Amino acid sequence: HVQLVESGEGSVQAGGSLRLSCAASGYTGNYCMGWFRQAPGKEREGVAAIYTRTGQTYYNPSVKGRFTISADNARNTLYLQMDSLKPEDTGMYYCAADALAGIQDPPSHFRYRGHGTQVTVS
Repeated sequence: HVQLVESGEGSVQAGGSLRLSCAASGYTGNYCMGWFRQAPGKEREGVAAIYTRTGQTYYNPSVKGRFTISADNARNTLYLQMDSLKPEDTGMYYCAADALAGIQDPPSHFRYRGHGTQVTVS
């Protein structure tokens, strides 16, 4: 059973940085792992995703050049480095994983998801 636990919650001013972490357990092999976010009153959207074996990545155009997704396979940890944060980046950020998902797939294609961590940019 795959378990995902996010950390790195924080409040920052616009232009600041945060790093989110997602500790994963209960899986082996190549997985697609991603970060999704949901702002109040809005649908959940994909932020970035990565294939853990190949390192191939995908970024939502709204974060490309500002966010970096990475996976440390030895530590079974997924990261999201967020720089140049904007108020519109505010939301609950979720880590998700699925062996059968693609890096551009929507959130509904990921069977495993953490409880989320809050990011607030003012």
